[in-house]
Amino acid sequence: MLKHSFTLAAQSQQLAYWVIIRTLILCCLIAAVALCAWDSSVELPLPQITILLVFMCLVNLLTYFRLNNPLPVTSLEFFIQLLIDLLCLSLVFYLSGGANNPFISYFLVPICVSAATLSGRYTLIIAGISLISYSLLLFFHIPLPIVSPDHHHSGSTWNLHVLGMWLNFFISAGLITIFVVKMARDLRAQEIQLNRMREDELRDEQVMAVATLAAGTAHELGTPLSTMKLLLNEMRRDYPDHTALQDDLQLLQQQVTQCAATLRNLVHTAEQSKDGQFQQVALQSFCEGVIQRWQIMRPDATFTLEIEQDLPSVYQAFHPSVAQALINLLNNAANANPNNINIYIRWNKVQLEWRIEDEGAGISEDLSQQLGKSFIHSTQGLGIGFYITQATINRYGGKVSLHKRAPTGTVTQVILPLSSEATAVQDKHHD
Repeated sequence: MLKHSFTLAAQSQQLAYWVIIRTLILCCLIAAVALCAWDSSVELPLPQITILLVFMCLVNLLTYFRLNNPLPVTSLEFFIQLLIDLLCLSLVFYLSGGANNPFISYFLVPICVSAATLSGRYTLIIAGISLISYSLLLFFHIPLPIVSPDHHHSGSTWNLHVLGMWLNFFISAGLITIFVVKMARDLRAQEIQLNRMREDELRDEQVMAVATLAAGTAHELGTPLSTMKLLLNEMRRDYPDHTALQDDLQLLQQQVTQCAATLRNLVHTAEQSKDGQFQQVALQSFCEGVIQRWQIMRPDATFTLEIEQDLPSVYQAFHPSVAQALINLLNNAANANPNNINIYIRWNKVQLEWRIEDEGAGISEDLSQQLGKSFIHSTQGLGIGFYITQATINRYGGKVSLHKRAPTGTVTQVILPLSSEATAVQDKHHD
């Protein structure tokens, strides 16, 4: 279905190009007819040719208005458009010298366009009709009548024919070079975008599979967490004099409480996602809240936090999965080396930027190329967590990139776009 919709969109663009090509050739044919009408040495059946040219102009005009219709253009419709031009031009050539008409080689243009845009079956039909028409016009046509057969007029007619052949070659070469190449380039761009969307779709399917498994796991974790919380409370009451043990038990209780809060947030997020409405929060509060949640999860990590000064007061509604993605990146940095992590945060009215620097072993170039494309198992703590993180950030128009840090370590950069509503809410709060 996705590929079919892309094909329909591409055909609309190609039909628009064909309208331009048809307009140019009609202008040339009308100019040629006017020139022959002005030159008294050549007489053409002007009424019949005029009717055909007017018909082609009407078809071109109707096609132009048809392109403004949201109904998609199919390959069959584009094929019929090419077929109409072939039949009309065959009749024009029949009335104006047949195969001796200098514009006869224009039959090559529909073949090239069909080859660049349509299937092989349609192209074979277009090529076959063009060949048959050209062959029939060799024997069946109305010759160009010469009013005066003297040498002067004969030379004039010959010069006119040669000039017409040169003009036709120039126009055909230009149309093929410019428009057919542009059509092929657009098709390649469509194919690249289609492949990118296929990769995103595959990644989303894998993420959904993980999310489904996570939902079941979250449901199962409720009971063990409640049991652990109850046992920790009993142990703290049973050993009130063991200071070191009390500290460890308090830390464990904080971790269990954080896990329980995470499960509650998971259910709350699922309920919010049904309506698609999330509360607007100040970026300062959002970023500090993410850091606080991460501190509880990783008390062993030491870090410095730097938020740029004089930043605008921007409010934004983030999906809760964005905060989880940022925490995953912070955990990756702590897994690499929990000491001396540097976190830089800044934003403007357009985007939010995080930069996380760790002093770990760094990331290899090969692994950097594979990250985010599939699940990766490595000793560097990067894999499914980074895969889900990148999928989440990309879903909301952001970008995650990893770079080597000198002399050692990794720099993780996150850029998240801010919606236009952020500026509107910002102005509202200032008022």
